[in-house]
This record gives sequence, C-alpha cells and structure tokens, in this order.
Amino acid sequence: MSKQLTKVATVLALLAFLVAASCSKHEAGAGKDSNIDYWTCTMHPSVHSKDPGKCPICSMDLVPVMKGDLSPGSSSKQPAKDDHAAMLAGKPTGGGEMQGMPGMPGMKGGAETKAPQTSEFVVPVERQQQIGVRWAKAERKPLRHTIRSVGMIVPDRSRNWQFVSRVDGYVQRLNVTSPGQVVDKDAPLLSIYSPDLLTSEREFVELLRMRDEAKSKDARETPQRLIESAKRRLQLWNVTPEQIAELEKTRKASDTLTLLSPFRGVVQSVPVEQGKSVKMGDMLVEVADLGLVWVWAEFYENELSMLQTGQKIAVTAKSYPGQNFDGTVSLINPFIDGMKRTAKVRIDIPNADFKLRPGMYVNAELAMNMGEALTVPVSAIMPTGERNVVFIDKGEGKLEPRIVQLGAKYGDIYEVQSGLQEGERVVASANFLIDAESKVQGALKEFEREKPEEAAGSRTKP
Repeated sequence: MSKQLTKVATVLALLAFLVAASCSKHEAGAGKDSNIDYWTCTMHPSVHSKDPGKCPICSMDLVPVMKGDLSPGSSSKQPAKDDHAAMLAGKPTGGGEMQGMPGMPGMKGGAETKAPQTSEFVVPVERQQQIGVRWAKAERKPLRHTIRSVGMIVPDRSRNWQFVSRVDGYVQRLNVTSPGQVVDKDAPLLSIYSPDLLTSEREFVELLRMRDEAKSKDARETPQRLIESAKRRLQLWNVTPEQIAELEKTRKASDTLTLLSPFRGVVQSVPVEQGKSVKMGDMLVEVADLGLVWVWAEFYENELSMLQTGQKIAVTAKSYPGQNFDGTVSLINPFIDGMKRTAKVRIDIPNADFKLRPGMYVNAELAMNMGEALTVPVSAIMPTGERNVVFIDKGEGKLEPRIVQLGAKYGDIYEVQSGLQEGERVVASANFLIDAESKVQGALKEFEREKPEEAAGSRTKP
C-alpha cells in the first residue's frame, strides 16, 4: 500500500514539474515579443492577428506592428522605422530622451502644447518612377463647352414645289424624265394640251382687240375689266405672268400649256408619262430647291438652356471629311420626347452646290466660351464617393492629399472652385497606387478621425 502511494506521489510531482516548465517557457516567449502590438498584412491593413502567419486574403506573410510606446532606453534621435505611419498621421511617437521637453506632442513634462497634425506622406522618387507617376500643374485656362448631336438632312418644305394639273388635257411633251434631274429656273418641265386652255386664250385675245378698237374711255372700261378677269383665270391654270405678257404681245392663242420650274432645283418625282391624259387635281411633277436644307437634330433636355435661335452651329458629314458647313439654329421644338428625353432642333444650312442631300446623316457641334478658371486634368482627380482628392507635390518625394471643390467638366479638364492654388503640381496618373501608399502609411487617417474625435469630445464634456 505504501509503495502505491509513493508511485502516485512521484507521478503527480512529475506532472507538476512539466506544467511549471511549460508556463515558464510561454512567459519567456511572450516577454521576447513584448514590443509587438499585432501582426498585419501590408496589402490588407484591416487584417489584425496576435500571432504570425499568413494573410487570409492574399496569403502573404504577416508583418509585425510595433507598439507606439517605446522603452525609456530607446533612442529618440531618429523615429523608429515601424512608427513611420503613426508619425505621418500625426500620432505621438515614443522618444525617451525627448520626454519632458516642452512643446513635444505626446510627451509629458514642461508646458504641453499640441503640434498641428500633418497629412503628408513620402513616396520616394524611385518608387514614383516605378509606378508611372506623371505630374500636371493647376493653371488657369479658357473653358469651352461643346454639345454634340446627330441629325438627318431634309428638304426645306417652303422650297418644295408640286405641280398639279388645273385643267383637263393630255401630256404632250415631257421635258424631265426621272427623279434626281437638276433643272434651272424657268426651265420647261412638261407641256399639256388642253382645249379649255385654247378657248380661254382666244377669249383673252378677243378682249384685247375690243379694248383696242374702243373709241372712248367709257367704252374701254368694260373690256378692261373682262381682260383682268381673264388674266386671273389663266394664272389659276399655272400660266405665268411672263407667258400672259407674251400672249398679249403676239395675240396668238395656243392650245398647249408649258410648265416652267420656279427655281433651280432637283426633280423629286415624275408620276406622269408622255401622251397620258390628265384630269384636274392629278400630280404632274415635283421639284425641290436644295439651295437651303434643314437638319433635324436632337438635344437632351439639360442642353436646351444653352441653345437659342440664331446661334451659329458647325455641321459635318462623313461624305466630306474635313469640311464644315455653317448652320443656324432656326427652331427649337418645345415638346420633349418622353422616352428619349430629347427635343428636336431645326438647323438651316445654305447648300448652293447641292452637296448635302436629303436623307444624309450629319453631325452638329456647338462650341461655347464659358470664361476662364483654374483647372486640373480629369486624371488628377481621385473621387472617393463623398469627396474629390488630389495629391500635391511637396518636393523630395513628399505628397499631400487635399480635398478640392470641383465645378463642371470641360472635355479632359475639371474646373477647380477651391482647394488648389495656381501653379501647384498635382499627380496626374497612378493616383490609386499613390492612394494605396498613403493608406499603408496612415496619412489619410486624420480625415477618418475627425467625426469620432468630435463625438468623443461631446461625450466627455461635463
């Protein structure tokens, strides 16, 4: 019995010895890494771990983050390498030799004052070259805003003429045969044989003879009234004043009516054939004057305030590369298309040489001078959702993130309303890589701390 008790006591003593040895070893290991606050990933600073290992996101090795409070014996002549992010973010760093000196933030002794926090961070010039950083200056430039649209060429409706038969007869001669044929002003289009026209012209000639044979003024008044009535009847039958004057001069009635083009234009359609009978109201020929054409272009509703009638607008066509046609805004339709949110605008374009043809697509471009302002390239702006940030060059690799207030965008530049001074250099490329550098170094943390600090101050206020 005593031997068994002796064995049990021996086993318990051995177990107690092993447990004590293990605890002492753990305490020694913990004391060895006492300056390490936590382990993190350089690519994902949000990862915090108490032990070394791999990043759960990218599988990179975790790196140690040292505690901000250094031992009193550490040197303060140069900041610790691991405290670089805290120093750039304006956090207090350790420094045993400088404790107790007045004016040092985070150090006790003497008159304690707050040093202004800085958001500057350092990206070495060699690193900037590696990531492709380019620079641009904030400078004043003239602002030009351009709005563009597309449209289609259509004939001017007021210059489109349709000849309709106003008498019954036959097409005796057809001078134009196909659409697209160019005709000059007063060029003959077709001739119509009409017995009714012959009767009216004979009546007109007889009235002229009666007026000439009248011996008194009163005797000439009645034929003169009848002559004017006959003239109006002939004009209603598409007889031109020149043709009536020629008939009055020759006194020879004709049984054919020749239709003349009222302007230089292009034949659009010829629905009749030579020798075919026509009745009153039948379509004979259609001629369009393309000396002035229309463009119906569509502009968005937010662009309509920039348009007004009489504005000059440049029109281009793919058929004539490098050539601009001068147009004028003549009509702005006040009705908005409910689906496309656009309104139609009519542009008048002189087209003396008939280069622009109906049905052709063209581009309309209106450039406006919007004054002068401080500008930066669009590539220099890094939007964060709520704010727009630029990175200012402070020299020797130092950069400062700064919030700017932007105006409108004009092409590849932004108008800067506040936050920048003329001549300051800003990063114009690789902004997101610079932002990643600044976040790793903690330079932008002061922007995120503003509201929490205010909230903490309100809670501690008596």
